[in-house]
Amino acid sequence: MKSGKLLLGLVSGAVAGAVVGLLYAPKKGKDTRKAITEKGDDYIKGANKSIHDFTDSINHKVDALKARTKANLASSKSEEKINKAKAEMHDVAS
Repeated sequence: MKSGKLLLGLVSGAVAGAVVGLLYAPKKGKDTRKAITEKGDDYIKGANKSIHDFTDSINHKVDALKARTKANLASSKSEEKINKAKAEMHDVAS
């Protein structure tokens, strides 16, 4: 619980510092708002790319798992057929 309070304090301090910095910035408000908008857009694009990469990674892993499962099932069926054939050959030989 102490680390949560510490993290909250750090985030609150960073936000307060950013607000104070914006209030005393030497740029015009229009320029500052434009810079904030551009930076926000950059963060959103980065987040979207990260999410897209993550979902692609998950999809590839799911596809690989499906392929392995199908291969294991096919292998099991092949082994089952081989065992049946061996049993039939044993019955015929007896």
